[in-house]
Amino acid sequence: MARRPLPRIVTTGAPMARIRAAGRTTARTTMDVLHPLVVVLRGLRRLASAGRRRWSVTPKDRRGPALFMAAAGAVLVALMPYGPVLALLGLMAAGAWAGRDRAEAGPDEAETGRLQILYEALVPYFSTADDPSPLYAHGGDWQQALSGPEFDDTGRIVRLQLRYPPYFNDGDPLSRARIEQLLHAKCGRGREYLFDWDEELNELGMTVLAPLPTDIRAQRFVTSPGETVLGFTDLCDVQRTIPVAVGDTTRDAAPVVWRTGPRSTEPHLLAVGQPGCGTTTLLRSLALQALEHGEVLVVDGNGTGEYACLLGRVGVLAVESGLVGALASLEWAAHETERRLIAAHQARRLGRPAPDDTRRQLWIILDRPSVLSHLAAAEGRTDPQQLLRIPLRHGRAAHVTVCVADQFDSVESLTETVRSHTRARVVLGPATADQAGAVLEAPPHTTPCAHVPPGRGYARLGAGPVHRLQVPATPDPYEDTTSEADRQAVLGLLPERTELGVLAQPSPAHAADG
Repeated sequence: MARRPLPRIVTTGAPMARIRAAGRTTARTTMDVLHPLVVVLRGLRRLASAGRRRWSVTPKDRRGPALFMAAAGAVLVALMPYGPVLALLGLMAAGAWAGRDRAEAGPDEAETGRLQILYEALVPYFSTADDPSPLYAHGGDWQQALSGPEFDDTGRIVRLQLRYPPYFNDGDPLSRARIEQLLHAKCGRGREYLFDWDEELNELGMTVLAPLPTDIRAQRFVTSPGETVLGFTDLCDVQRTIPVAVGDTTRDAAPVVWRTGPRSTEPHLLAVGQPGCGTTTLLRSLALQALEHGEVLVVDGNGTGEYACLLGRVGVLAVESGLVGALASLEWAAHETERRLIAAHQARRLGRPAPDDTRRQLWIILDRPSVLSHLAAAEGRTDPQQLLRIPLRHGRAAHVTVCVADQFDSVESLTETVRSHTRARVVLGPATADQAGAVLEAPPHTTPCAHVPPGRGYARLGAGPVHRLQVPATPDPYEDTTSEADRQAVLGLLPERTELGVLAQPSPAHAADG
């Protein structure tokens, strides 16, 4: 007898479709209901991330006051009527504003054209013929390699993130320099670019740096004894700020502080630049700061009277511009260094503190020694640089600081003693990366500009990092082109006048030797 088949259950996709539709409707309804909460939470997360970034770049000397002000504000809000409720509402409002959907508009047609041109220019450097899937190829899409572009008002790129293939030799300085030079040319000359190479992720970040402020004049800076301000740099490169007066207002600036004295690792300085770049301005600024706690001896090889404002001032031992006077002054400085060493050694041997006259800082400022060396060679006299050997070698223990400034075309004429003992280096004015790297003994981290304001350059203290530098405006107050505000700023820092005198008398032993 034939077996009858069991009846099948008839099923259709309609019930499942209805269930899925109901689920999507429920999800959309739930998201609509919870959308304000999602927006607020997203905004709070963005605010927290921004706060962490802000805290990471805050100098350490400002973190304590910031925490104190935040705690004081929290206590004040807690004591106010309805203060916590109002604070919570304000926080939720800030979170809602920060978490709102911000549809970022992409680059326009002109900006896209710039990015495509830059991408095509990078193809020969970031591609090879045997790459089966090249990241950079002629006619390719720039979006696969370039990300996060930002533009200024003129349409030029100010920020960009590049990806490059793993086989690119990013550890070779020459390979890096070629890429940086290309980006500098294609993104716009006349600006300073900061390049951040991430070798682990094969990424290169490019950022256009804002110009350093040039409106800071010479003034009394808030520093400790033994600290001297060379100039000012980017806020993110140093861990402290100092208040500076700019016109009628006061603001915080990031200084490049040079520490001198017995415990300094870079007791002497060498500044190199082009004519009119500001090396004399730097030495004049250092002299004005040194006169607050020490004595200054100036030797001007230029002989143009740039230091005439220091003549006859208290604390200024001499201002010499002739060869004979320069040799006499530097010879006295060498004897004075020896006298200080002997006096300090005898005091330590007897268990006594060093005499006060050996602890007062003595600054030897020598501008353009190459000119004096040439004159000395022509007249058969002693090279003035040879007289700097004792102050350079033993100046740190004797509280003697030597500052030398010269031009790029005369660096080779500096003696080995001068170059080896001046470990604090400054390069001012327009200079190529090779020129700056040769003086600083390390390449600058930004692309040098062809046209910079006076006093603009780089500084490196010993084996530390290279900093961008802007020297405070310290012009010659007797120059006709000096503005009245700058003239009064410099004259206000000068000590009171005294009768023009000779150098301090040497010790009796040296007087007997003479």
